[in-house]
Amino acid sequence: MINIKDLISELNSLADPIQAENLSRFFKTGKGQYGEGDLFLGIKVPVQRTLVKKYKSLTLTDALKLLKSKYHEHRLVALLLMVYRFERVADEVEQKDIFDAYLANVKYINNWDLVDLSAPNIVGGFLVSRKRDILYKLAVSKELWEKRISILATYAFIKRGEVKDTFAIADLLMKDKHDLIHKAVGWMLREAGKRVSEKEEKKYLETRYRSMPRTMLRYAIERFSEEDKAHFMSR
Repeated sequence: MINIKDLISELNSLADPIQAENLSRFFKTGKGQYGEGDLFLGIKVPVQRTLVKKYKSLTLTDALKLLKSKYHEHRLVALLLMVYRFERVADEVEQKDIFDAYLANVKYINNWDLVDLSAPNIVGGFLVSRKRDILYKLAVSKELWEKRISILATYAFIKRGEVKDTFAIADLLMKDKHDLIHKAVGWMLREAGKRVSEKEEKKYLETRYRSMPRTMLRYAIERFSEEDKAHFMSR
């Protein structure tokens, strides 16, 4: 019978020191960087996804044990297991358990890929038909990853044709100083224009583009015509 120890053992057996070193640099784990102290085994994401399918019968309790690991890949697999259960296995009660557990353990969701591959599915997925006050609390948090969760979660709403919360949370994050927030907000604004309404995105940007962080704006207008890009990039 498959258990969490088998998964940990298999993950550890796939460690690649050279790849781990490359990932450590890519995810900025040096002193003072956003991923300071994070440890990598050096396992690529497609391989991790394959293991999630193999160990999909593991429980939420198992996933939470793995989420507290010091290794980045352990935590990502834990989150992908939670996503798998949330989307394919869980009933409404267990979905709430997964959502609650996710937010209760957010300190372990401490890099941008961990957020991006889980927040839209679990946080956004759970809140699609519910009140979204928690996102506004996360958006004004002092924690980088909680703020990124707040805007990435709205991807689930965008995919269903809703942009109101994306625009509102983008406003709360507009003055944030971190490049990873600028990129995330710009990305979600771009998706709002791509998937819902470019007209609405342009309307939103028209009153804000002069004061938006440059990176955020560049991400937001990436799919615009050259003429429109020139307009919005002119201060």
